[in-house]
Amino acid sequence: MAKKTTIGLTEKVTIIGPKKQKRLVARIDTGATIGSIDSSIVKELKLGPVIKTKLVKSASGLTKRPVIKTSIKIAKRQIKARFTVADRSHMKYKALIGQNILKKNFLIDCSKR
Repeated sequence: MAKKTTIGLTEKVTIIGPKKQKRLVARIDTGATIGSIDSSIVKELKLGPVIKTKLVKSASGLTKRPVIKTSIKIAKRQIKARFTVADRSHMKYKALIGQNILKKNFLIDCSKR
């Protein structure tokens, strides 16, 4: 069995674009089936293309969001995963790490900072 990587409720991540990278703090969300990245970061790093759209249930109701595939570095591991694209400009965290990434042998320690 593969060793589990322990992360906290927030984690420093690097979003990897074709020519640039962006380092930021992401929120770990066990309730989200798929991660999410702010649309301004997607534009800045030239991420894409959109591979499909997904109906997402959030606090603001049901929305249809584009889905992209990109690589991120989290806890010294590089992972290629799908993310929905959303306007997160009004939120503290510009990226959300969902179950699609957490299922890849991550363990969440709520006391970890």
